Amino acid sequence: MIILRSRAEIEKIKTSCLIVAEILDLLLEHIMPGITTWELNAISEELASKKHAKPAFKGYQGYPFALCASVNEEVVHGMPSKHRRLKEGDIISLDFGVVLDGYYGDCAVTAPVGEIAEEAARLCAVTEECLYVGISQAISGNRLSDISHAIQDYVEARGYSVVREFVGHGIGQHLHESPQIPNYGPPGKGVRLKPGMVLAVEPMINAGGPDVEILEDQWTAVTRDRKLSAHFEHTIAITEDGPQVLTRRETALQ
Repeated sequence: MIILRSRAEIEKIKTSCLIVAEILDLLLEHIMPGITTWELNAISEELASKKHAKPAFKGYQGYPFALCASVNEEVVHGMPSKHRRLKEGDIISLDFGVVLDGYYGDCAVTAPVGEIAEEAARLCAVTEECLYVGISQAISGNRLSDISHAIQDYVEARGYSVVREFVGHGIGQHLHESPQIPNYGPPGKGVRLKPGMVLAVEPMINAGGPDVEILEDQWTAVTRDRKLSAHFEHTIAITEDGPQVLTRRETALQ
């Protein structure tokens, strides 16, 4: 069942979303060669505590960390480690969420570590761009798959591939709610979008093929061909006036 949220509920979700956005901005300031993903996780927990918010991921289905930190060929759910030290030229995807007063916010960004190769920078740019292309279709009266198709069409026209195994989702009083939002598919399918829907749109885009596999830790997903992957996410609300980005960050593309 897809829940249509009231304006008051959307404001509560937005409060959580802005905390997530602020914490991600602060985490980005710490992205530099030499820092470990373990340290980034600790910073995210400390910042959430200062905001009196609970990290949304910690303990979710047994996940032991507050932050997902996925480096280079890691697509999503990268587990922080004391042994994973970032180096010049890496890219890292930070996926983070909080719950405050019973409402969730969720967001992800991929960032460079120092100077990165042109191809890595292009992958990150296209992935962030396709997120906004998808969001532009999140209009009341459109179908859910209009978001999905717009993302896939934009990405594949630029020579990249869309991960199939992981999708966006509804969000509100639970981290994952209906509906699921694939980042691929034909237009004009699925439920009709209505004001009050709150969605987490999150394309995961690979430089090579779309296939992924799960590492022995049972969480970290990596590209099967070990080529780079990037991940961006916003939580949005469908309104009568168009999509409202609830996790808009100061450093966002637009």
